Amino acid sequence: MNTGAYLLNLVVMLALVGGLAVGSLWLARRLRPGLAFGRRESLVRVVDAVPLGATARLAVVEFAGRRLLVAVSRGGVQTIAEADAPVFELQDE
Repeated sequence: MNTGAYLLNLVVMLALVGGLAVGSLWLARRLRPGLAFGRRESLVRVVDAVPLGATARLAVVEFAGRRLLVAVSRGGVQTIAEADAPVFELQDE
């Protein structure tokens, strides 16, 4: 096998492996492991989160029409406050 054919074969294989890597990363991000194919509505939603330091975070989580203020750290998760989730309505003109 001559050098030109070897280099062409090498470039084609590198492009193929690179394309497979990018495709699998895209697919993994799209499907998110552990979830069913396609989009589904999530029961839990993180509304907002604020870091409190290197390992702690304060987050507002919405679940079943309620909003929970939780503190998340290495030691665990603690509920700080709870309130009804606001309902937004469009006003008719």
